Amino acid sequence: MRDIISYHHRPPAMWSLYGKALKSRRSSEKSPTIPPLTAELIAASSDPDRVTRYAAVCGFRPGSRLPMTWPHILAFPLHLKLLTEDAFPLPLLGLVHLRNTITQHRPVAFGECLDIRVRLDNQTSNDKGIEFDLVTEASSAGRVIWEETSTNLFRQSGKSPGGNKAKSSKAAPVRLPHSAAVSTSESLGRRYGRVSGDLNPIHMHALSAKAFGFPRAIAHGMWSKAHCIALLEQQSDWKSGPVTVTAQFKKPLFLPGKAQLNWQEGEDRWNYQLLNEKGDAPHLTGEVVWK
Repeated sequence: MRDIISYHHRPPAMWSLYGKALKSRRSSEKSPTIPPLTAELIAASSDPDRVTRYAAVCGFRPGSRLPMTWPHILAFPLHLKLLTEDAFPLPLLGLVHLRNTITQHRPVAFGECLDIRVRLDNQTSNDKGIEFDLVTEASSAGRVIWEETSTNLFRQSGKSPGGNKAKSSKAAPVRLPHSAAVSTSESLGRRYGRVSGDLNPIHMHALSAKAFGFPRAIAHGMWSKAHCIALLEQQSDWKSGPVTVTAQFKKPLFLPGKAQLNWQEGEDRWNYQLLNEKGDAPHLTGEVVWK
């Protein structure tokens, strides 16, 4: 049976959760079990100024509908709450965001209140470590209108067999017919962090990123996905209706930096990839599928 942590109108305070996130916590068990925790936020509203700033940072055009990725931002305090619970056995700052899938059953209107529910689910083990999902649902008037699954990895030592070497020598990605230039500033991580609430040190400054083994700060994966969606939505053949957008996060996008969005259009399915400036390595790959 799931324990449900419930909030009404206001999400949990973020700064106290950041304090818990910075404390090193790691289960002594070789195979820790992630508990079936759930958190919900009833009647979540969106601050118009914050939405406008988020849309500008990610590249969404202004309109009467919220950006497709916005409910992820509303849910982020609940994500952080679950990942800093005493019962959660893994250190938050050691997690790697592998994949993200968003299904929008219908657009969310500006001013529309949502009920947000997040749960920890689908724990598995593989040759890299422990994977699990943060599953998010956004409902309006009792109906689920938006869903997200974010898959995370906790790396465990001793779980990197020689088979991984073959993966590191993959051929350059096949170039797709359409492309658009992407340019990122040194301050992008801080600007996105302030509006999204995700203040992970690897995104904030070069100095804080170096403490975690990165030569420079890196762009948030969810900024990269949101920016790709924002650019794709501006194409003349972008369709309306229920849609699912997937993303598999690959190589970090260092700040400042340049990249290129590369995509191929189909009748009901588009493939896309965010490549480095040379076009020979992906930062992320994914699909857009209309129902």
